[in-house]
Amino acid sequence: MPLPPVEFVRSPEALQRIYTPAEACDYTRWLATHHYENFHVVSFLLPKRLHQDFYNVYAYCRWADDLGDEMGDRAESLRLLDWWRSELDAMYEGRATHPVFVALLDTVRKYGIPRQPFADLIQAFVQDQTVTRYRNWDEVLAYCRYSANPVGRLVLFLCGYSDEERQRLSDATCTALQLANFWQDVTVDLLKDRIYIPLDVMERHGYTVEELLARRFTPAFREVMRELVEKARGLFLEGAPLAGRLERRLALDIDLFSRGGMRVLRKIEEQGYDVLAARPAISKAERMGLLLGSLFRVAFRRAA
Repeated sequence: MPLPPVEFVRSPEALQRIYTPAEACDYTRWLATHHYENFHVVSFLLPKRLHQDFYNVYAYCRWADDLGDEMGDRAESLRLLDWWRSELDAMYEGRATHPVFVALLDTVRKYGIPRQPFADLIQAFVQDQTVTRYRNWDEVLAYCRYSANPVGRLVLFLCGYSDEERQRLSDATCTALQLANFWQDVTVDLLKDRIYIPLDVMERHGYTVEELLARRFTPAFREVMRELVEKARGLFLEGAPLAGRLERRLALDIDLFSRGGMRVLRKIEEQGYDVLAARPAISKAERMGLLLGSLFRVAFRRAA
């Protein structure tokens, strides 16, 4: 049985092995279906022919994420992320040896995926080690360009889309999802000494970093969150036309993710914007409702 990323990277024996493409694909499939995510990486709605390619891309992202967040030491994370970047370069030079890259190489060649989205993701994880505060919206959105938007672009490549207009709509949707996640996980990020709320937004509403670190909910914080929620909602609406320009099953996935993100924003509003006392969460019943709603919307859109 393959080992998960954190243990695997510490095993010289594993890294010295030579992996066949079949063995590498077995590893990425196992990683994608056994890691600690609370959702299946490959939606049951995706065509079966795409499953392995999604596993391969996911394994790359999972490794990069774990190297950034699971090492417990920033200097070690930076060293390992630099190593991961060198492995990415080796793959694009035809010298893949690590099992993730052995599997990913076929996917990259099959769909003509450029290096940049993969490299951007590494840059985001490097930034997580070196930047913990963001002065304004420009800086937050620039971070999302590296941390979120490449994922959407990779999905588009896997599904045969590479035009600028779909990528633009995807960027808006992915940035909105990232922001919704930030606002949902304000207290989670504080435990890592990370604040993604723009500092000038807090300053404009009269709320301080010291109050945030103390988890102090005030009318000023409510106004901060109100602005943050509206910014994310605007981006969801900007990216909404994307689902109508995709193949039906992918359109359903995109619509479902967007509606889920919008529901998180609604949850924040329903609890009076107090994300410091309780993390907004979507129940299983609500998830089922979102799925049924997305099924109806996509089916109706196609019929129309």
